[in-house]
Amino acid sequence: MVTKTVLDNGIRVISEHIPHLHSVSIGVWVATGSRYERESERGISHFIEHMLFKGTERRSARDIAREIDSVGGVLNAFTSREHTCYYAKVLDSFLPKAVDLLADIMLNSVFADEEVEKERQVILQEIGMIEDTPDDLIHDLFARSFWPGHPLGKPIIGTTESVGSFTGDMALEYRRRRYLPGDIIISAAGRVDHDELVKLLAPFAAMTRGKAEDASSGVPVPSGGVERFYRDLEQVHLCVGTRGINHTHADRHAGYLMNTLLGSGMSSRLFQEIRERRGLVYSVYSYLSNFTDAGSLVVYAGAEEGRIAEVVDLTLAELRRLKMEPVPAEELEAARNHFSGHLLLSLENSENRMTRLAKTELHFGRDIPVEELLEAFRQVTPEDILALANDLFDDSSLSLALIGRVADIPLGPDRVTLS
Repeated sequence: MVTKTVLDNGIRVISEHIPHLHSVSIGVWVATGSRYERESERGISHFIEHMLFKGTERRSARDIAREIDSVGGVLNAFTSREHTCYYAKVLDSFLPKAVDLLADIMLNSVFADEEVEKERQVILQEIGMIEDTPDDLIHDLFARSFWPGHPLGKPIIGTTESVGSFTGDMALEYRRRRYLPGDIIISAAGRVDHDELVKLLAPFAAMTRGKAEDASSGVPVPSGGVERFYRDLEQVHLCVGTRGINHTHADRHAGYLMNTLLGSGMSSRLFQEIRERRGLVYSVYSYLSNFTDAGSLVVYAGAEEGRIAEVVDLTLAELRRLKMEPVPAEELEAARNHFSGHLLLSLENSENRMTRLAKTELHFGRDIPVEELLEAFRQVTPEDILALANDLFDDSSLSLALIGRVADIPLGPDRVTLS
């Protein structure tokens, strides 16, 4: 059973009681991320996410780690382009401890100068690690090419220059501006009593009402073209993509199934054609990046320099095929079963259920029962996918980014086309 309460200051609390579990997962979701940062703040949302674990008025960083370890729990966080989440997973009897830790790090962190400097060095190492991992870096390079000049095209982690400029006061000011009750959702799933949870959240209830100003820089406009980034690598890594769907798009269920049959899993069209049939790559897959008002559908692959043009040609052929041919009913049903099975299996985990509660509240303002979601997927037809592909896939937003020894690869605008 899912229950929702709105605290007096505007914080939304949603929980799902699952009596057969022994665990509870709880997350504090803040509607802020790299999209909402000013130019001088690139990466500060991620920086704050790190800093909140580095000491409060009554706990050191070591105390925080020791307390969660002492109950066998997990305490962690992540930052995306549109939200930041701090979460814990513990046995149900230790939920008060988890809530106390989350409240303390979020409301009472001190941002000591020595900790700011230490964490700056950690994040600079993280940036270097991404720079040295081309199959990770290519996704940031693609986003930069696809959303030029917009915050969605900027790396979540920031840059060496921006992270090097951060101070504790800058981070505290950003937190004051963006961490407001009207932009916070607290979700929990597992063996949890909703009324008891609301009582435990008294420190959050004491926050002063407020909501952050919109700082999203408007609706992003995707850009097409080919961008090459030279590195002396054994492989060339690429991302090719086009317009996708936003979180609430009317045809989002068709979009999820289209992505599933295109490049999600070993039976997908891309995997079967490019890896299994031709042996051109080890890794090839597609994914959707969905945001509040925009999205992209992206294909990743890595291959030897001499094979990469053929990989791009085959990828574009599969995108054209989605525009030209209705998906056979049997293939659509397999994609439907794949997606539905993956969804249902994921919901056997309290952390995934907690995440789902928060995201449906963030994007739709309500819980969406699983059966309602599965029924929406059952209603998708081959004609729906054909129409969506024709709506999304066009040369104006077709973008290709490559990293490796790319100078002589014959991939000009005349070849990278869906026409």
